[in-house]
Amino acid sequence: MDDKPIALITGATSGIGEATAKILSKSYNLILCGRRKDRLDRLGDELKTGTSLLSFDVRDKENVFKAIDSLPSEWKKVDVLVNNAGNAHGMDFIHEGNPDDWDAMIDINVKGLLYVSKAIIPDMVKRKRGHIVNISSIAGFEVYPKGNVYCASKHAVDALTKGMRLDLNPYGIKVTSIDPGLVETEFSEVRFKGDKERAKSVYEGFTPLTAHDVAETIDFVLSRPDHVLIGDVLMLAKAQANSTIVNKNSQ
Repeated sequence: MDDKPIALITGATSGIGEATAKILSKSYNLILCGRRKDRLDRLGDELKTGTSLLSFDVRDKENVFKAIDSLPSEWKKVDVLVNNAGNAHGMDFIHEGNPDDWDAMIDINVKGLLYVSKAIIPDMVKRKRGHIVNISSIAGFEVYPKGNVYCASKHAVDALTKGMRLDLNPYGIKVTSIDPGLVETEFSEVRFKGDKERAKSVYEGFTPLTAHDVAETIDFVLSRPDHVLIGDVLMLAKAQANSTIVNKNSQ
């Protein structure tokens, strides 16, 4: 481990988290977190830089604190926290929704973010330094048909981000929300329970954002001078006007 600052990324085994790890590996030592240990191991081998790997599910409060507490002392001074772990499960009218899907979204998108933040922020407060980046969504600002609970979870992330920014302001800690629209990752495949054709159709007829696009934006936000805080970034594909209006004849 060299003297580069330390960034902890949740949900690092795919999509935005994995792309962010690859970009930040140039400037940071990385703590990579994810449920899938095999993917974590492969990513750690691929990056060939200062990395520490933690395999846990952000929904499991005890394991979150246990895993982060297990870090060697030199890895505990986290400078950047990227709360990326998140998911959408199902897309149903509220009266037809599956409560198990609701639990998964609330537990991962909201409670998981809180658990990891609670494990990391107190040391940032003690040192009076740090930058927290919460990965939210355009769904944190708008509600669309059949998006009810997912949108509610991302509205919660927006509120938590603003609350963090207020509470941590006296300690010089930056708090940023990155709010993407349509990004082609495993997101839709998870939402549609493995239905790859349905997931693919979401991105047909236009050029969506990529995980790399979002990761580059995270890197840009983190690289601003110390006196500059970019609080919120709404990112959309050129073809997307809002949550429901997408020009699918733009390719």
